[in-house]
Amino acid sequence: MSLFKRLFNAIKSGSVSDNEWEEIRVSLIESDLGVKLTDELINMAKTTKPADAKEAIMAEVKKWLSKDDRTIKFTPGRTNTILVVGVNGTGKTTSTAKLAFHLKSEKKTILLAAADTFRAAAVEQLQTWADRIGVEVVHGESNADPASVAFSAITKAKEDQIDYLVVDTAGRLHTKENLMQELGKVLRVIEKLSPVDEVLLVIDATTGQNGMNQARVFIEAVGVTGLIITKLDGSAKGGVGMAVEKEFGLPIKYMGSGEQISDLAPFDAERFIEGLLE
Repeated sequence: MSLFKRLFNAIKSGSVSDNEWEEIRVSLIESDLGVKLTDELINMAKTTKPADAKEAIMAEVKKWLSKDDRTIKFTPGRTNTILVVGVNGTGKTTSTAKLAFHLKSEKKTILLAAADTFRAAAVEQLQTWADRIGVEVVHGESNADPASVAFSAITKAKEDQIDYLVVDTAGRLHTKENLMQELGKVLRVIEKLSPVDEVLLVIDATTGQNGMNQARVFIEAVGVTGLIITKLDGSAKGGVGMAVEKEFGLPIKYMGSGEQISDLAPFDAERFIEGLLE
């Protein structure tokens, strides 16, 4: 990860030229932190004493983090519904399955809904994961109305007294208006029978600043409550996650770092920030 390692080392050196500051600035922007946050950090760093470098950077970054609760909401005695949203290719369907695995490990009963009906592979993929972790999936015919799948799923979840219904939704952002209408319909159909407790937006950490644009669209359309950042096992440094938290005040709730079903962990702020420096 090491997003701030170069900045940290530069401050510790006690002497940084204008060219070096500009090189660090460019590297932070290219690491998906964005111009606004990068300039805030550089301005702060220029007045920081070398001996205080690590503490000063960590203190500044902590200010960017959301103050909202990072745990998944749970109300005993009824079905708690989670919508997993995001564009295709971010790891949305896999994250849905990983989240189900995580919640099941907490001794909760789970039902999955395959509401990404326009991508046949998504339904098959979710079913394969579900078979592995031992949970049931509600799905419809190919190209079925996603809201009808959601309705069937919440009806079954309530009848069976399931703790969590986790809904994988469509993510065709290239038809943005239609997608948002579809998601809005799914939301309304479920809420006629039971509250929607979480709307988790999946962002690919390698997406770059486009992740900010995705966040803005989904937040406006369906009221996102938290983030899942995926693909942090490669060269991605998590900068876009920090930028989204700072811009929108939304908490990262989970981080995905691999292909295994267990490779989804609750967000640990201290560990994450340490990783940005080491």
